[in-house]
Amino acid sequence: MLQLAQVLLVGLTIGLLRTVVPALAESEYGVPADSFMLLSTFVLAFGVVKGAMNFIAGRLSERIGRRPVLLLGWMIGLPIPLLVYWAPSWGWIVFSTVLLGVNQGLTWSMTQTIKLDITHSNQRGLTIGLNEFAGYAGVALAGIATAYLATLLGPRLGLLVFGMVVLVSALVMAALGVAETLPWAKEASRQHAAGEHKGPVPRYPMGVSAQPTTWEVFAVMSWRDRRLAAISQAGLVEKFVDALVWIIYPVFLYQQGLTLPQVGGVISIYGLVWGASQLITGPLSDRIGRQKPNVIGMVLTGLGVALMVLGQGMLWWSFAAALTGFGMALLYPNLSAAVADITPPNWRGSAIGIYRFWRDLGYAIGAAGIGIFAVLFNSMTAAFWFVAVSMLLSALWLAWQGEETHPHL
Repeated sequence: MLQLAQVLLVGLTIGLLRTVVPALAESEYGVPADSFMLLSTFVLAFGVVKGAMNFIAGRLSERIGRRPVLLLGWMIGLPIPLLVYWAPSWGWIVFSTVLLGVNQGLTWSMTQTIKLDITHSNQRGLTIGLNEFAGYAGVALAGIATAYLATLLGPRLGLLVFGMVVLVSALVMAALGVAETLPWAKEASRQHAAGEHKGPVPRYPMGVSAQPTTWEVFAVMSWRDRRLAAISQAGLVEKFVDALVWIIYPVFLYQQGLTLPQVGGVISIYGLVWGASQLITGPLSDRIGRQKPNVIGMVLTGLGVALMVLGQGMLWWSFAAALTGFGMALLYPNLSAAVADITPPNWRGSAIGIYRFWRDLGYAIGAAGIGIFAVLFNSMTAAFWFVAVSMLLSALWLAWQGEETHPHL
């Protein structure tokens, strides 16, 4: 329960910069109208930094423990609301998202890793579903809260008040309540090595050292094991969707004539459906497996993105956002669960960190692609089609190279 509260606060932190800042980038921070590449820079910076920090967090947590990494992440996040409040230019916003990337890479990675340390192998879908539900419920609630606070107090003061309350609460809670769970992972590893493990034997990658180096784990995750490589590329491409929602959705909906609270409402439907549905889709994968939900989720998410530009009106956009969110709920916890299924406890933290490195690098690659396509065709619509087609092609790769990973199935 404490870790679910922590990841809710992680989601609230990222939500700080997701709705108000892009919608008011021109009026508050001087970004020229239709400057898609400049608008993309802050998400690109976030993706590169968060991806790298996921990589570092996984390895670091196996050496110094999970709790110190979590605390470090919250301390690094504290200046973000102050930077947003005082920002004289867009460059300050880009720097604040660099800090946000460090914060998110350390804190979200640790909340997930800590839960997996103390979770039974046949409940990983449930555990990650709960984790991602809490996190993306936080993102959605922050979208609504920041939109209303920006309307009541002004954009800068509203974001400052919201951000400081969230970050200080998170740091105090982590400092006073979080326990170290690395001993659980070490005990599970000892049981496997001693042949004391009970239950089905997972299909771990072949030919990997007992204590693999960082490079060896990276190679296994990225290309040596076709299943893990397929999962990693799917994780990378699905972040194109979240980059699109972050960069283009607020501007697109605002230009269509919706008010700031209405924009926050549509985007929050995406986040709330994504978050809440994982309470169902995570446990579902514990029963039917990971592969089918992952592939179907990729297809439905791509379809939801395409529908966003094929119709008009608040009801239509809300439906498209909900479909996109449900597709994400099918794939998001279950890609992570699939990684946990087939990686041994002694290097699972590193494996999850490297998967999350590739996944969150998708923010940067997606942001660059979104910006390039929007500029080339001088249209936001082109960015939607770039993401929708990418999702469908990635689904084909996952269906071809992936397989069922659930050890009980």
